Amino acid sequence: MGNKASPTELKIRKREDYRFFLDYRTRWNDNDMYDHMNNSVYNFLFDSIINAYLIENCGLHPPTAPQFGMCVHTHTDYFSSIAYPAVAELALRVNKLGKSSVTYETALFEKGKPEVKAVGQFVQVYVDRETNRPLKDGMASTLREKLQELVVDEDAIKTKPKL
Repeated sequence: MGNKASPTELKIRKREDYRFFLDYRTRWNDNDMYDHMNNSVYNFLFDSIINAYLIENCGLHPPTAPQFGMCVHTHTDYFSSIAYPAVAELALRVNKLGKSSVTYETALFEKGKPEVKAVGQFVQVYVDRETNRPLKDGMASTLREKLQELVVDEDAIKTKPKL
């Protein structure tokens, strides 16, 4: 699914490999019985950084947008844990930009520590709000332009459908 790196490659990701960042102060409730952040919270945070970017930079207004990104795939590779009261630094990039789909790569770092804790992949297909089907012309051009700012490999931008 779109330029997926191996776990070995993902484990050495650095902050410089990403284009957008968001801090998150962990909460007591994020920890599980093993005294580290529960794996379900990572996906919540990855969803949050993506939507923060879309709302703050792409002008997305989820309740009224004529099209929206429907999540069709998620995957997370975990390398080490983080726990309350740490501050998580979330990072975002785009690995593949299709006509109506986008493959995000998300990462979680702990503030003040260089190694990545987890790397996720999150794929959205932009669909019409009324039909829940991809639009014939793909995602809105303004959205595409803003998502291109997150692309780290220009070869990952696909504007024509595969034949």
